Amino acid sequence: MTTLLTLNEVHTHIGQYHILQGVNFEAKEGQVTVLLGRNGAGKTTTLKTIMGLTPATKGDIAFRSQSIKKSPTYKVAKLGIGYVPENQGIFADLTVEENMKVAMRKEDTATLERQQYVLELFPDLKKFWKKAGGHLSGGQKQMLSMARAFINDSQLILIDEPSKGLAPIVVEKVMESIVEMKKKTSIVLVEQNFIMASRIGDTYTLIDDGRTVNSGNMQDLIDDEELKRKYLGIG
Repeated sequence: MTTLLTLNEVHTHIGQYHILQGVNFEAKEGQVTVLLGRNGAGKTTTLKTIMGLTPATKGDIAFRSQSIKKSPTYKVAKLGIGYVPENQGIFADLTVEENMKVAMRKEDTATLERQQYVLELFPDLKKFWKKAGGHLSGGQKQMLSMARAFINDSQLILIDEPSKGLAPIVVEKVMESIVEMKKKTSIVLVEQNFIMASRIGDTYTLIDDGRTVNSGNMQDLIDDEELKRKYLGIG
């Protein structure tokens, strides 16, 4: 199985704070790789560091064997990495249609076909096509954010806390959508909801205090009560 993304001893500073202090993991093609850890462990910073929003100060990040450690965010995106931030990142004053158009890098046949695919995946977006993003429900905003990342030919999509603040029935829909998206792209997922993470993740990486402390197949973590208790506070 092809390795898409590799982080090797990645460190990140934000101002005077040393947030990431040795993050290591791989994301493979056709899989959902889940980053897990308690609040403040460094999961969101890891995604931002991959995207070049909070550049790594040490270590290396490689996408398809090409170092992207020093690449600006727009170049990382052009290489084929999509990003769904924790705050969703949609334009509240633009309609769903306009949000999708702004996200498009090009308006060719393949992109329009992907747009049609995501509208079938998220029928609410089609229903509220002319509605302003700021007037959507929390779940619909999350769907729009994911659709925007998927509209381009992204080989890898980073998704940060997609279930945060959503009702259980909406979380179920988001889970189903990620499973469906996995058929067409690879995903690195940050998720606090372990039930959701365990159902859709193929592999996991545990981060604690800015460091990778464990990684492996998701089923191994599901079966390891001690690891879950120590690093996730569940068991």
